[in-house]
Amino acid sequence: MASLNKVMLIGNVGADPEMRYTPNGNPVANFNMAVTYRRSSGDESSNDTEWFTITCWNKTAEIVNQYLTKGQKVFVEGRFQSREYVGQDGVQRRSYEIVASGVTLLTSKSDAEAMSAGNNAQKDNQVVQPAVNQQVENQEEDKDLPW
Repeated sequence: MASLNKVMLIGNVGADPEMRYTPNGNPVANFNMAVTYRRSSGDESSNDTEWFTITCWNKTAEIVNQYLTKGQKVFVEGRFQSREYVGQDGVQRRSYEIVASGVTLLTSKSDAEAMSAGNNAQKDNQVVQPAVNQQVENQEEDKDLPW
């Protein structure tokens, strides 16, 4: 029987990535990503935003850490993963994340910085062309997972 666990998201980075290393020295980076869905009902419309935690390993982690900043538009492809852990309060918890197999930067770092600084002329009057269109494939090794 075949199975498939594949996630594809386009959204905006919520905060600069956080980089760390496993005890074996493998780089891992995490960042949050907002994906907004526009819903229409008659004459009214509203936006619903979902937040995702993205985990990148090895070369992908290094590139994400170097080039990704808050506000950038990004395409992430990967797999959905959940894990259980015991919190500091002793309560069993479950976390959910996307383990990225590929990341494509859709806007440049400078475009994101200009937008977050309130440069409305650029944001409202022209289409932002990607200055960086870097796709990175992840070489993940499950044996090095810190949990």
